[in-house]
Amino acid sequence: MQTFDAVVIGAGAAGLFCAGVAGQRGLNVLLIDHSEKVAEKIRISGGGRCNFTNRETAPQNFISANPHFCRSALARYTAQDFIALVQRHRIAFHEKHKGQLFCDESSDQIIDLLLRECDTGGVTRWQPCTVHEVRRSGGGGFELATDRGPVAARQVVIATGGLSIPKIGASDFGYRIARQFGHRIIETRPALAPLTFDAAGWAPFVALAGLSLEARVEAGSGKARGEFLEDLLFTHRGLSGPAILQISTFWRPGTPIRLDLAPGTELAAVLIEAKKSSRRQLGNELAELLPRRLAETWLAPQPELAQRALPEVRDRDLEQLAAGLQRWELVPSGTEGYRKAEVTAGGVDTRGLSSQTMQSQSVSGLYFIGEVVDVTGWLGGYNFQWAWASAAACGRALTPPESGH
Repeated sequence: MQTFDAVVIGAGAAGLFCAGVAGQRGLNVLLIDHSEKVAEKIRISGGGRCNFTNRETAPQNFISANPHFCRSALARYTAQDFIALVQRHRIAFHEKHKGQLFCDESSDQIIDLLLRECDTGGVTRWQPCTVHEVRRSGGGGFELATDRGPVAARQVVIATGGLSIPKIGASDFGYRIARQFGHRIIETRPALAPLTFDAAGWAPFVALAGLSLEARVEAGSGKARGEFLEDLLFTHRGLSGPAILQISTFWRPGTPIRLDLAPGTELAAVLIEAKKSSRRQLGNELAELLPRRLAETWLAPQPELAQRALPEVRDRDLEQLAAGLQRWELVPSGTEGYRKAEVTAGGVDTRGLSSQTMQSQSVSGLYFIGEVVDVTGWLGGYNFQWAWASAAACGRALTPPESGH
């Protein structure tokens, strides 16, 4: 039986970084992953350029059943810390939008950075290798049954991610281990995912598939309310784009989302004012304020109104039209699911973990980091920063042999 100071299960963003941090502290670390390809989720992120962090990362950019849990890790390993690491590895990057940082060249550069950090720390990596069982050993550590034989370790880190994108290897392994050792799981759901609608109800808008525009979207209420001003995209099945991916994390089945398709414009006032000087048909006037396809589709059920000269349209009809476009309330039937969700919301209940170290409060030596934990960031590099921060907290807390356990 091979023996290690720590075994990290999951070679994604959090697992790779944690193993590197621990290895460089002198620990004998084994990193295990069941997939053949390393960090495939990093590879496909950000359109292949990896939105590796966000300059503006703050606790309010994350949701959790225990919302203050993330503060400690995020404060002790910041976006600037990871940016400095990227710069030390001479990776060129750029800011795209609202603090979102991307590699100039390829996501592979971030993967290579993480692998070099592991190599510097002398990390042993088994991949592909499946872990079949994790159990407590008589000495207070752990024994693992793997494809490459039994392993003993004083500490085990679960960094296996969530359920999103099963085609690249996502599984419920981390949740099963958590339950095995008595941890509660906050119900999981797809997050940062496109929203879908009933086929019959969405039929009038199918023709808008491919249309993108800036919109304000909100969902939820009270502390669970989210509101974003971003681009949205019409699809054949519903809505996507950054605005919708953001709000999907706050949306709950059976509840509405609310859209303003002309943010920053008082549509009713603009149309009423235009009556004084314009003789154009309402449809043509509206097409000056919105994408023409949207204006035509919106007015299609009222062809007579669309063709009426603007001065002939009653103010109350213009107000009703504007209200529909700027306070459009609709109830999604669901999301595109884990196959298209960027992350998984919910996960291991953080009330059973130490916010300082990510260690289980009930099982000494057992740690949970990254997406498997009930901390979910907004779109735009926040979830990667949570991976780095939680991994750093854990990697720094793992104890070397001389420290005891």
